[in-house]
Amino acid sequence: MTLEFSGDVWYWRGPSPFYFVRMPEQESAALKEVSNRITYGWGCIPVDVTIGETTFYTALIPKDGIYLVPLKVAVRKAEKLEEGEMVQVQVDITLKS
Repeated sequence: MTLEFSGDVWYWRGPSPFYFVRMPEQESAALKEVSNRITYGWGCIPVDVTIGETTFYTALIPKDGIYLVPLKVAVRKAEKLEEGEMVQVQVDITLKS
């Protein structure tokens, strides 16, 4: 299953500060329908994400009815991503039968 969308890079200033891209509601709803086949616990979903020329492995995090795509430091540096920047995201999910 592959989902593609665009979203803004945003900074969360929590105890462990991190950057994310919000998955839109429509794509989040489609993923939620199959989430029981792919989650490894706490609703997190392992995925491969491609932004620009960079592909990386991470886990989507459920939050307030949508999923968040965490952006690793190496990805932000490689793609020169800044807070507030609009990015194109491709998420590849392996569904278990």
